[in-house]
Amino acid sequence: MKHVRALDDAARYDRAYFDRWYRHADRRVRSPAALRREVACVVGIAELVLGRAVRSVLDVGCGEGLWHAPLHRLRPSIRYTGVDPSPYVVSRFGTRRQIRAGTIDGLDAAGVGGAFDLIVCAGVLNYVAPAALRRGLAQIAERLHGVAYLELYTATDAVRGDTRPAMLRSAAWYRRALAHAGFVSCGLHCYVGASHADTLTALEHA
Repeated sequence: MKHVRALDDAARYDRAYFDRWYRHADRRVRSPAALRREVACVVGIAELVLGRAVRSVLDVGCGEGLWHAPLHRLRPSIRYTGVDPSPYVVSRFGTRRQIRAGTIDGLDAAGVGGAFDLIVCAGVLNYVAPAALRRGLAQIAERLHGVAYLELYTATDAVRGDTRPAMLRSAAWYRRALAHAGFVSCGLHCYVGASHADTLTALEHA
């Protein structure tokens, strides 16, 4: 079971929401230890592709910034930028965890510029409307100079959390959307863009 988060109403993502889905012992699906393993795995893949340490991370739909602390434990000097639509998140954690207000298809409007070694979008993409998803993937691709961790689940996968199962689409639909944005899969929800697509060997393509 994987956790996903719907994004239909930014105001509903208050402290009670995050308490319910991320901290409640009976509802959370990712323990702190599991999160640390996930972050370490993704950072390792990114650094293998880059051939050096990850220096910059963009976390889109970051929530309270759960990746912020484990990333800094691994790479203390890393530059982290979080983006989330929740007024609660931005008000409480914006300065402390470098989180600004914005959406996946509003990175331009949020003033997120430059290139990033690692872009994370976890537990969000399944609940973005098709047009916004395509715009968002294009904006992520424009900023990617390394690896993107784009967590996606299909209509045949078991998911848990704040779910609306009818929003889940087929694997083929997501593959087409990702390919249209220029992403090349290298496995485990990780993708490279144009800057590194030609560095993968034939069997590294998932």
